Amino acid sequence: MTSQPIFAGIDVGASRTKVAILDAEKNLIGHAVEKSGTDFSATAKACLKISLEMAKAEEKDIIRAISTGYGRKNVSFITQETKTEISCHGKGCYSYFPKAITIIDIGGQDNKIIKLDEEGNRSGFKMNRKCAAGTGAFLEEMAPRLDIPLEEMNALAGQSEDMVRLGSFCTVFSATEVLENIRNGKKVPDIVKGLFFSVIQRVLEMDSLSENVVMTGGVVAHNPLLVKMTEEIIERNILVPEYPQLTGAIGAAIYAM
Repeated sequence: MTSQPIFAGIDVGASRTKVAILDAEKNLIGHAVEKSGTDFSATAKACLKISLEMAKAEEKDIIRAISTGYGRKNVSFITQETKTEISCHGKGCYSYFPKAITIIDIGGQDNKIIKLDEEGNRSGFKMNRKCAAGTGAFLEEMAPRLDIPLEEMNALAGQSEDMVRLGSFCTVFSATEVLENIRNGKKVPDIVKGLFFSVIQRVLEMDSLSENVVMTGGVVAHNPLLVKMTEEIIERNILVPEYPQLTGAIGAAIYAM
């Protein structure tokens, strides 16, 4: 076990809980992601334990810990302070890309567009309306409709040769549309790519983008084709952190420093 000073960031999302452990040089030395479930505190403890084991450290080595996300107030067992997920996502992304950026974060329950200036200060922010369309929950709802595992959607979409364009952004109406396309003999890969396109459209309608675009979130981490499709639409390269799902937790850990 090491006795070096470490800092912890805990991002308790409605869908997934993420923990990041940083050393004094801001190196990511431990991390974990688990389903948040119904006991946020227990899940956060489990993620912290996994992260500390990876870092070869102990809880007593943590100098400071900060929590963020939907359930940030449920982890008082370790954190001394909470920060908004907007601040933490911005801080985490800016640590990777220290310049003016627009962050597109596609999460399990919501989407966010965060704009930072050259110094990393927030200059704009938008969040999707109270609707699952365009989020991870939208894809989770569609996967069983297509009788496919969620984790296979990215590979299937990559096989598409004739993307199905869906007319509705609404999750309920999209489900009906998906069933109609299945009945009409459309191929599953083409439908899945159409679902991805629907997610991207919903996000891009939220706000304009700066020259430097960063994409993060669990949906991005597990579906890299979304990044490629977005690049084709906006006609420029997109920056993606090494761990897209951990940017909020990393940002919280940086705040802890």
